Order: sequence, then C-alpha cells, then structure tokens
Amino acid sequence: MNDVDRAARAATGAFATFGRLNGRRKGEMLRSIAARLEANGDAIVQCARSETALGLPRLQGELARTCNQLRMFAALVEEGSWVGARIDHGNVDVRSMLRPLGPVAVFGASNFPLAFSVAGGDTASALAAGCPVIVKAHPAHPRTSALAGEAIAAVVPEGVFALLFDDGYETGMALVKHPLIKAVGFTGSLRGGRALMDIAASRPEPIPVFAEMGSINPVFILPRALRERGAEIAAGLHASVTLGVGQFCTNPGLVLTTRDENFVRELETRIAATPAATMLTPAIRDAYRAGVDSFTSMARRRAFVDAEGGAALFTIDADSFLAHRELRDEVFGPSTLVVECDSPAGLIDVARALEGQLTVTIHAAEGEIDEHRDLLEIVETKAGRIVFNGYPTGVEVVPAMVHGGPYPATSDGRSTSVGTRAIERFTRPVAWQNAPETVLPDELKESNPLGIRRMVDGRI
Repeated sequence: MNDVDRAARAATGAFATFGRLNGRRKGEMLRSIAARLEANGDAIVQCARSETALGLPRLQGELARTCNQLRMFAALVEEGSWVGARIDHGNVDVRSMLRPLGPVAVFGASNFPLAFSVAGGDTASALAAGCPVIVKAHPAHPRTSALAGEAIAAVVPEGVFALLFDDGYETGMALVKHPLIKAVGFTGSLRGGRALMDIAASRPEPIPVFAEMGSINPVFILPRALRERGAEIAAGLHASVTLGVGQFCTNPGLVLTTRDENFVRELETRIAATPAATMLTPAIRDAYRAGVDSFTSMARRRAFVDAEGGAALFTIDADSFLAHRELRDEVFGPSTLVVECDSPAGLIDVARALEGQLTVTIHAAEGEIDEHRDLLEIVETKAGRIVFNGYPTGVEVVPAMVHGGPYPATSDGRSTSVGTRAIERFTRPVAWQNAPETVLPDELKESNPLGIRRMVDGRI
C-alpha cells in the first residue's frame, strides 16, 4: 500500500498551507476545476456513457450538477461567513470558528460517475473546507474517474489531491486505516459503509465516517389524495421508481396507502409495460435479482419484467409487512412495494416501525395534512428530507438541501452530503482565548477585515 502512504503523507504536508488558504483563493481553485471539467465535458461524458450505459442527457445533466456544486462552494467560501465566527468579550476574551480537519478520504459512488465521485460533492465540500482529498475511484468507471481527476490535479497545489485505483477493497481499507487520514466520505451500500465505520472506529485514533448507505424512501398516500388523484400519483410513482433503472439513492422503494385496488392496478399496468434496461454493473444486477427473489417469497408479486433491469411491483398487507423485517431492506433497482393498510391508523403503525431514511414523501389533498399531524411528527424523526405532493428522486443542489438522514440511511444523521452544510462535516470548532490580535485568523480579528457575519457578545 505504498501509494496510500505516499498520498497520505503528501496530503498532510500540503495541509499545513492549504488548511490556511483564504476563501478567495479556494474559491478561485474550485471555479477553475469546474471550468476544466466543462472544457473537457464532451470527452468526460462520452467516456462515462461507455462505462455506465447511462444516457447522454443524464450524464450531461450530471456534469452540469457537478460544476454547479463546485461553484456553489466557491461562492460560500468567498463570502466567508460559513465559518460561524463567534466573539465574546468578558472576563476572558474567547473567539471561535470552524477549522478544517485534515486529509479526507473520499470513495467514488457507482451510480453517479460524476456528481458523487472524483469531483463530486464530497470532494468539493472537503476542498472548500481546506482539507486535502484522496479519492478511491469506483471500479465501475475508472476512465471517467481518471479524466475528472486530471481536471482537479491540474488546478490544486501539489499534495492537495490524489486519485487511487483498485478492483477490490484493499486500497480503501488501507486508506481508512492510515493514521494521517482524518475523515471519510462515502456513498454506497449499507454493508460497505458499515465496514468503513467499523474500521474507522477501531483505529487508535478513531475518525468520523460520513457515509450515505441506502434508503427505501417511503411514500405515504393519504386517503383523500388517493381518492382524488390516485391515477395521477400512480403515474408519477412509476416514473420515479423506474428513473435511471431505479439506481438512485432516493428511489421510492416503499409505498403506503389505504386499500385501493384501482390505484394498485394502475401502477401494476405501468410497471408491467416498462422496458428493461442495462444496469450499472453485473454486481448491482445480481443483487437486484436476488432482492426481487427475496421479496417474491414474502409478498405478492403483481408485476415483474423478467430481464436485466426489469421493473417489479409487490403488494402486502400492513400486518404481514411488519412481521417481515426483511421487507424493509433496500432493493437497489426499479422495484417498489405497496403496503395496503386497513385504515389511516395502519399508516401510523408502519411509520413508527421504519428505520432512518434519506426521504419520506407525503401525498395529501388540500388541507388533509392538517388532519394527519401525528404522521408528520413521526416522519420528521425518520428522514432528512420530507417531500410533499412530489417524488423523492431528484436532489436539488441548493444551500438549503439536506441529503442525509438517521441511521442506517447515513452514518451520521446530523450531516448532509448535498447543500452548503456539507462543508461542516470536514471541520471542527477551535477557540482562541485571550489571544493577541496578531495571531488571530482574519475571521476573528476585532476589525472584521473580511466583513463577514459574526456573533459578537451573543448578537449577530
């Protein structure tokens, strides 16, 4: 693992300078990375298409998203208030702000070769925080990873970025174990994320792992909404379930309704007519088929396109769903399970039994949500994002976004991997007490030379 050690030592050496780089310089760097990705966009997109079987419109949109989030973090650090500077004058003078952790290990995702991979959100937010980044490329798209890595390496100072490859687990494990790595960003399976969490926790110096690990993204359809627009909701659900061959972390894998055979029949007809499509990797395909087979043994299979990437629909009653813990596992692909409840009270029982999720969706008629505040209070404790009268697929890259949720959706429900709060994962608060003005960071100097928002003596 000489490559891991060399990269970690180079990153640690670079951190001494890079961790203190001002916001203007970091902003310029992030914007330059985005510009280089765009300049090589045609080559990157074509390469990603050949490695993943994802279509050009999807990949072009993903490249735009990747560049947009780099520029979003550039704007954040250029403005500067993100550090949360606080100053208290009193018997002792105490000033605090967020500072970068140090070198960060980032694992590329299989299902987003650009936006959640080498130049994706974890890398962008870590660099914005002032942390050097070592990326472990996903073996599903090595050439795409290399092209994105070249765009970053051409811009950042020496040692600030490294890209490592392998076809197994050894490099990733060595990276997380390395004593110079201070945090981990991961997007993938519960099994993979949990393994990294355990490795990181067993180190002599434990480190945080910010892992997005899976979610079934429940969709609750309240009775009046089901009666008034059941067919419309079925159409929207079908589009969301099958989008990208169901290979999204926000794929709606669970639908909860009161009984309505017309709704189920409409969804069944649409699922059965869905053309099959190539999945990202043979391993994902095989895991999907195993998940469909497992659900078939416990629930009623209403539709299944028997081919690679074929869509599937299952139904089950609420009592049987609650009795089979395995039906709450993620089936990564174009499949969903409809749980039919006898009454609105059944929706509450199922909601209480759910584990942590990235998203929960509620479809309600006008004024109906006010009649179901108890459901809303429960799902707020279960998810990082609550969607009303929409569908969970599609994560807007905006400052307010939360793409996280309670375990097992993520390893740390206090964090997000999308939105400007993502930068906070790779920082820690540091306080200066009775420090001379000359040693204070600009953010904490009495004169506020950066002109940023600060909390001074308890007031913004």
